[in-house]
Amino acid sequence: MNWRRIGESAMESLIRLCGVSAVLFVFGILIFVFREGQDFMFNRLDFGEFFTQIAWRPTAEPPTYGALALISGTVGVTLVAMALAIPFGLGTAVFLSEFCSWRWKEALKITIELLAAIPSVVWGFIGITLMNELVIYITHVPVGVNVLNAGIILALMSVPIIVSIGEDALKAVPDGYREAAEALGATRWEVVYKVLFPAAKNGLLAAVLLGVGRAVGETMAVLMATGHSIRLIFDGQAPFFHPLYPGRTLTATIAAELGETSKGSDHYQVLFVIGLLLFVITFVINFSADLIVRGIRKE
Repeated sequence: MNWRRIGESAMESLIRLCGVSAVLFVFGILIFVFREGQDFMFNRLDFGEFFTQIAWRPTAEPPTYGALALISGTVGVTLVAMALAIPFGLGTAVFLSEFCSWRWKEALKITIELLAAIPSVVWGFIGITLMNELVIYITHVPVGVNVLNAGIILALMSVPIIVSIGEDALKAVPDGYREAAEALGATRWEVVYKVLFPAAKNGLLAAVLLGVGRAVGETMAVLMATGHSIRLIFDGQAPFFHPLYPGRTLTATIAAELGETSKGSDHYQVLFVIGLLLFVITFVINFSADLIVRGIRKE
């Protein structure tokens, strides 16, 4: 009996099982969330009210399930986060890939990766203590826990993902591109924005999309740093976008209310409908990023 071959076959089967189980877990979560919310979603939920109304009063009589303010808060926080994280993250990726010495590169990469290791609740504490005071001091608003506060926190949480994937995309550009551009007299900055950015655009876009997915799916930090107020932060008046308003996100609503509902109630089920909406949003973002990365590998 060939024990070595048996061991290799067993290890191959175990690895294959681990890969398949990851897909099964995702589908299992989707089925569970759908099962818990499908009765209310198909029989009693008014989708027009859900997507167009601001009032979120699931415990009132009669209850109202308007999620527009929650969607507005999620979009607003994500926009602020990406407005800060994209230039900072991509700039850091360029510096690490093209300008940083090897010794400093390793130290900076470790420091950036440590940002990803900080728990979200710690970021939330930073938001309601340090960032709260800074926002009040700089903007002179009465309350510093708002969309801007949460956006800054989410930007810091998204930067490690953008830096890591962005640097890999820049490093994947063949050295011949750099050498040819420099031979034609291009400066290092001209090589970056005229050669590397166009060549690595798909990878950089994938980094941005994964950063967006990180921001959309965050819960605890935004629950603590946004002010958790049901308020529309986009309106038809000037200015159209109000980042200094308190807000509430979809994820924070689930975290804050799920523990206070009775199992099987309409309130309980509508929170799972929100979970389905978030699942669809994050799936589309991550699937788009995966397709872009696959395109890079084929090129």
